[in-house]
Amino acid sequence: MNVTIVGASGFIGRHLAAALTSRGDRVTPASLRDPAAAVRAAAGADVVVNLAGEPVAQRWSPAVKEKIRASRVEATRTFVDALGKLETRPRGYVSASAVGYYGSSETETFDETSAPGNDFLAGVCTAWESAADGAAGFGMRVSKIRTGVVLGTDGGALARLLPLFKLGLGGIVASGRQWFPWIHIDDEVGIYLHAIDGTDGVLNATAPGPVRNADFTRSLGAALHRPTLFPAPAFAIELLLGEAATVVTQGQNVVPTRTLATGYRFKYETIDTACAAIAATA
Repeated sequence: MNVTIVGASGFIGRHLAAALTSRGDRVTPASLRDPAAAVRAAAGADVVVNLAGEPVAQRWSPAVKEKIRASRVEATRTFVDALGKLETRPRGYVSASAVGYYGSSETETFDETSAPGNDFLAGVCTAWESAADGAAGFGMRVSKIRTGVVLGTDGGALARLLPLFKLGLGGIVASGRQWFPWIHIDDEVGIYLHAIDGTDGVLNATAPGPVRNADFTRSLGAALHRPTLFPAPAFAIELLLGEAATVVTQGQNVVPTRTLATGYRFKYETIDTACAAIAATA
């Protein structure tokens, strides 16, 4: 199979490209920084995976919020429209999305059928997925992967946290009661492969054993044999990130109901097994 990955140099993209190559697929990397080149790279591909987007983990000024939205919505819409003009179009279009689609709640449980939230990230994700759905109008099978916090040692949020935890300086974030919708990088890649191989529609890329931030903190500290006595209070995070602090101080209890129903089997179902695997390679 020929697969074009837009955003192949990122954390998920690197792991996905390696997994595809190891099973004998041909991978073509692309970037929406050069939209015309990305379209050329997609010509003749069986499946296109679009992982591109401005990082969310930064302070949200009005300009940054516009970059976050435009890099996902306008860039996707323009890219999909250009794919539709190809003489030989990809059969499948796999789009990144995020659990931010659901908004945040301490009490509600969200699955793939849940309605979107009403905050900034939910609005971005809703419009992002709508732009991706445009590929269906050109005869492409569309898959949308709503990803939680991806755990791995060489990228993502955990790569920044690990040095602190290994020094014994880790701790809960804010109250610690906020839900932490996690997934191990191996399962993140596994779900993308599941979509590439033919599963369409929305798939939650979150482990079936959701936990709260305090549970994650305890588990990672135990796996690393380090104390976790240094909390990060909400006000400090808000001073650092402003409105973007809600990404870490609030959360959502997201379960992969449809992902499981379509036949995907998780390698890491519990936070303890995932953290043990992380600690073994950290």
